[in-house]
Amino acid sequence: MNLPLTIAMPAEASAGPKTYRLLIDGKFVDARDGRTLERNSPGHGFTVSRYAQAGAAEVEAAVTAAHKAFETGPWPRMKAAERAAILLKAADLIEARLEEIARLDALESGKPIAQARGEIGGAVDIWRYAAALARTLHGESYANLGDAMLGVVLREPIGVVSIIAPWNFPFLIVSQKLPFALAAGCTTVVKPSEMTSASTFVLGDILMQAGLPDGVVNILAGLGADVGAPMVSHQLVEMVSFTGSTRVGKMTMASAANSLKKVSMELGGKNGQIVFPDADLEAAADAAVFAGFFNAGECCNAGSRLIVHEAIADDFLGAVKALTARVTVGDPLDISTKVGAMISSEHLAKVTGYVAAAANDGSSVYSGGKQIASSAGQYLDPTILRGVTEDMAIAREEVFGPVLSVLTFESIEGALRIANNTPYGLSAGVWSASIDTCMSVARNVRSGTVWVNTFMEGYPELPFGGYKQSGLGRELGKRAVEDYTEEKTIQFHRGQRTGWWVG
Repeated sequence: MNLPLTIAMPAEASAGPKTYRLLIDGKFVDARDGRTLERNSPGHGFTVSRYAQAGAAEVEAAVTAAHKAFETGPWPRMKAAERAAILLKAADLIEARLEEIARLDALESGKPIAQARGEIGGAVDIWRYAAALARTLHGESYANLGDAMLGVVLREPIGVVSIIAPWNFPFLIVSQKLPFALAAGCTTVVKPSEMTSASTFVLGDILMQAGLPDGVVNILAGLGADVGAPMVSHQLVEMVSFTGSTRVGKMTMASAANSLKKVSMELGGKNGQIVFPDADLEAAADAAVFAGFFNAGECCNAGSRLIVHEAIADDFLGAVKALTARVTVGDPLDISTKVGAMISSEHLAKVTGYVAAAANDGSSVYSGGKQIASSAGQYLDPTILRGVTEDMAIAREEVFGPVLSVLTFESIEGALRIANNTPYGLSAGVWSASIDTCMSVARNVRSGTVWVNTFMEGYPELPFGGYKQSGLGRELGKRAVEDYTEEKTIQFHRGQRTGWWVG
């Protein structure tokens, strides 16, 4: 890799930051106290966005608007076909503005523009899938309770949902939650990360254009303590859908417990890629590099632990190292870039701190490990660590950076022990030509998703979520809309009362 990096300044640098206002009850408004937040592009170093900064007053107004829209507005009472039509129109409008949204996400998060385009395209597909599910949501009937009784089970929207999204996939993760809540007939308050809010405000504009009634979606930018916390604790909120760190997830769950809210959470991961000697090693090496360094490793699903059979470890890691050297790190707006900038200087320091601690614990830096000098922005050389053992922090804690920790095994039992020796259980991968080996790993690894001879592919039809401290519940899949509903049982008695209690 040629260092230092030269980063070209985009046109946005001279145009000045774009300003975004809060969406409350169908109107874009400033914060009552006039406060704002600014976001500097981590890949370029200039101020790219300015948002109105919400606080307690704005949370109260947004939740009140969502509650009113749920109690008296048309959205929960519409035909499913009418809700689906608005979701489909929103999907078309997202697709029409794909380049604009992708560029915003690339500038604010530091992710490569090619990746951002793929994410927005994937989000379009999710919105269309949610629209289809809106029309398939149904209850049940029971005519087997005797001649005098008919039982009916209804599914009704749960109410106001607080949606809190992270910074690493700004538009995509909101799109894994919001359209399904809307398909169910819920109303919402949405908080994107204060570092990557712009694309969610564009989504708000799109939803207004698509014909969404006022108050159904409210969007607030702000800090977690000022906005996220009261969104979770508010008595009019019936459900919280949160994606973020396990640490904050625990705090969210504790706060929601005070009013016994339903909570759905997708949290951290420390995901293992298990490679056996009989695998397609060329394909496995490419997937290992992709899984470790995609989105600069800032991904809950990252394959951050490479668990390799001892018999092939040296040759296989040599191939992984050679491929890593070919990974293009650089300007997020360059179409050839594979790894962009880290989200912030503080996060970069945290990741390099993990690498230094791992070296102190006895592992060795096999590749990378250093911040890359650049004319602008913050970049880290993709890192491979060898000699990692199960007891090291680097093998158990989520680093959330482009760091691949290598562990070795001798038997399938050893591979499974390593894979499961973590408080997380979001995903895992297995590489082998043996169906018996793949099935054994897939059945015994404690993860919500297991990829077999591939890694980190996703489809709206398949549920996503984790075991253990990787979360609660599932997103996506055919039951995604049901997650935002309550079940109500209605019993119809026909004819005269039977089984008299008195007389």
